Order: sequence, then structure tokens, then C-alpha cells
Amino acid sequence: MYKSILVATDGSELATKAVEQGLALARTLAAKVTVVTVTEPWTMIAPGEIGMTIPIDDFEAGVAEHAAKILNAVKLQAKTSGATCEVLHIKDRYPADGILEAAKDKGCDLIVMASHGRRGIARLLIGSQANRVVTHSPIAVLICK
Repeated sequence: MYKSILVATDGSELATKAVEQGLALARTLAAKVTVVTVTEPWTMIAPGEIGMTIPIDDFEAGVAEHAAKILNAVKLQAKTSGATCEVLHIKDRYPADGILEAAKDKGCDLIVMASHGRRGIARLLIGSQANRVVTHSPIAVLICK
């Protein structure tokens, strides 16, 4: 069955449930598990003359702190559930791209992630990272809701 599982999280409550499911599945299958969080590249808030920016050093420090908080919570969650996992922070990638790259780099045969299930205009405006992973992944994807 599955020997190497990648679990993606953004630290949200829904993603935490996917982490639980991924860790439980990995324990059951005696599979290796890697938990990844991906942070997007630095960009301007508004283009042009009225553009405001967050200084890149402040942005990177905030991103690193937020990712560490997410991954430390995952380590604690894994420890209390009796699982072991590797954690990984991928910077400067859009979530779907980072998740797919991590799965390939780690030789994973399953990706576990959450989907918010947005529809209509919210999906159009925000997009669906889960949908992008499902449609572009060469390996199995388990979506948790």
C-alpha cells in the first residue's frame, strides 16, 4: 500500500483534522510521513503609485515564525498520537506547487490534505489549492473535509 505519505497543512482547524487523518493512516500502514506547510512569495499589496509594501525582511521573519508555529503544533500532535513525522517548510511557492514539489522530492506515494469546499464566487476569487493538487498530482490524493 502506501509507504511514504505527504500531509499538507496551513495550520487551520480543517487542516489540523487532515494532519490527524494522515498521521493515523501512516501509523496504521507503518508508512513514513512528512508534514509540509508552504508559504507564498512576497508581493506588493497594491501595484502602482499607491502601492504599499511590507519590507521583505519583516515579511520573511513573519512567515518563518508562522510556519514554525504550525510545524511545532504538528510535532506535538504527532508525539501525543504516538506517530513520528518529518516536518518541512517550503518558502516562496504557491501552496499547490510547493505541495507537489515536496511530494516529488520526498518520493511520496500519497498526499493528504484538507479542502475548504468553497463554491461559486469564493472559489473563483480565492481559488482551490486542493483542486490544483488533485488535477496536477501524478500520485494519489486523499482530501479530508
